[in-house]
Amino acid sequence: MKIPAQRLFALILTSVSTLPAQTVDDTVLKQVIIFGRHAVRTPVLPNQALDHFSALPFPDFSATGISVITPNGAKNETNLGAYFRLWLIQERLLSGNDTADSNFVYFRANNPPLITDTAKAFWSGMLPTAGAPKIDVISPGNDPLFSPVAAGVALLDSEKAVAAVNGRIGGNPQALASAYAPELALTRSILFHYSANSTPVPPTPAGKFDVTDFSTMPIVVAPGNSSAPVNLGGLNNVIYAIDPFVMEYADGLPDAEVGWGQLSAGGISQTFRLYNLALDLEYRTPYLARVQSSNLASHIARSLVQGATGNPTPGALASPTTKVIALIAANTNIAGLAGLFHLDWLLPGYQPDVSAPSGALVFELRQSMSSGEYIVRTSYVAQTMDQLRHQTALTLAAPPAIAPVFIPGCSMNNATFDCLLADFVQVTGQAIDPDSVDFVN
Repeated sequence: MKIPAQRLFALILTSVSTLPAQTVDDTVLKQVIIFGRHAVRTPVLPNQALDHFSALPFPDFSATGISVITPNGAKNETNLGAYFRLWLIQERLLSGNDTADSNFVYFRANNPPLITDTAKAFWSGMLPTAGAPKIDVISPGNDPLFSPVAAGVALLDSEKAVAAVNGRIGGNPQALASAYAPELALTRSILFHYSANSTPVPPTPAGKFDVTDFSTMPIVVAPGNSSAPVNLGGLNNVIYAIDPFVMEYADGLPDAEVGWGQLSAGGISQTFRLYNLALDLEYRTPYLARVQSSNLASHIARSLVQGATGNPTPGALASPTTKVIALIAANTNIAGLAGLFHLDWLLPGYQPDVSAPSGALVFELRQSMSSGEYIVRTSYVAQTMDQLRHQTALTLAAPPAIAPVFIPGCSMNNATFDCLLADFVQVTGQAIDPDSVDFVN
């Protein structure tokens, strides 16, 4: 059953006042929604396929299999969960009695093992003595929260999707090759193992495929499928080829195996501009963000309303007494939600708006003790590349990187960019596509 978006307004606490810019934070945390990406994983293609793109063989990870969590990835995810545990205890949302606290915690993860294993590792850090993780997983994998098109909740118009992406690049996909020429040149030098300053550049090694040569497979914008909304042609091969680099570094592979000894964290960040380009086009493009992320956004807004009112709310996650909601999915999901709300962030060592391994958008429902008003405070939290690489233990004194996130049309001019809950719900109602929302699922 679908409920019109206008009904969303009837569910909020009516409020027209505004909170002043606060010098002293007098708010109390009432609920938190942690929307995280999966942990460090193995590449999405097998080495025998990746090796066609490179002069030297790609290195092996400690885990075997395609796109599976690594032991170090699981350890880092547990470290992040342990940090959130400390923070939530400090904020008095959790008591530190894990068994009792688990009754007020809701975990939901998309179906692939990479995602569910990430959720289990995060649970193990947040609730280490609470017993076996309780993860809500929709089988066989088409969770309407994370895959609304595949689940049949949202309908993607492939022609409109192609037009929407083409409209952002002047109808000339190949122009991306010149716009990102430095990143492509660096990528080629790494893959074919020569100095980026070489002049002229060496020819393609015999029997190898140059992913940066778009004369063979041009960059295009063509219809995709339910999991990849548009097909970017030759740009897809570039993404497959560079995807392992960030995972090699974050998983702690020896320096000689990170881009075959040619890449520092800074170099990885530069190549990652190409990866972020593809995510931006496919998931942050406004039409695609509305279709693919409206259902998730509606559930988040309604869950916050439920947390504030204490009343069961159609379309909310968990129950009115739930204090912590953890949603684990992919970087594509985070990019889509960020595109829907026009959210941006920047953390040290990363390019703008990067959904880092294990990183999370965090929505805090807080109440002002002086006015009684409910506010939403949003941030992006992720371990730095070096914290991932060295499996750094996280504490309140040595936290992950945290950036406050401004929500256009909602955030106020204070250090934490707070929104009144009523304003957040209104912005959500304006952003979503009501035909792409199902408040039952």
